[in-house]
Amino acid sequence: MDFKHYFIYQADYQHWANDVLFNALDRLDEASRTAPKTLYFGSIHGSVDHLGFFYHKWLARLKGETQPESYTGVRYTDWQQLKDSLRHETRALQYWLEQQPAAFFDERLNYRRTLSHEEKGVWVRDALTHVFTYGALERGHISAAASSLGAPFPDMGYFTYRQEMGDHLQHMRRSVP
Repeated sequence: MDFKHYFIYQADYQHWANDVLFNALDRLDEASRTAPKTLYFGSIHGSVDHLGFFYHKWLARLKGETQPESYTGVRYTDWQQLKDSLRHETRALQYWLEQQPAAFFDERLNYRRTLSHEEKGVWVRDALTHVFTYGALERGHISAAASSLGAPFPDMGYFTYRQEMGDHLQHMRRSVP
């Protein structure tokens, strides 16, 4: 598998894992999701909101567009709007990656850091690895905080995703006449 297809699968996994997380977080009331927790972005809601900002910022960097200013607080106060926004951000990244030529994944990416505005350069594949591992890290922090409030601990593992997708494809193949 080449880098392009690998990262497209990784983007799809991000979308799937976010939905698994949402299934657990939806079992909490709004007060629990917005209550102060020992999370970097202050609450479960704030951390999910920041994850959407993070995806948006990196997609802008990958596209060579002006990235949003630094994260200064919750962008979406409504839970459903926040979930829809994060779903949109992850799918937008996936669809954009699908449109890129395979050579793009072997290029260098130059961008400006959010706070210091320092110019940085990194391989596209390293930037994407950072985006996707950061997403997994943040979902882990969020799910641990949610579990301490009584939400079920979601199985967001990549192997679980691959198993579910494999089962789905096998079911589809059996249903085609």
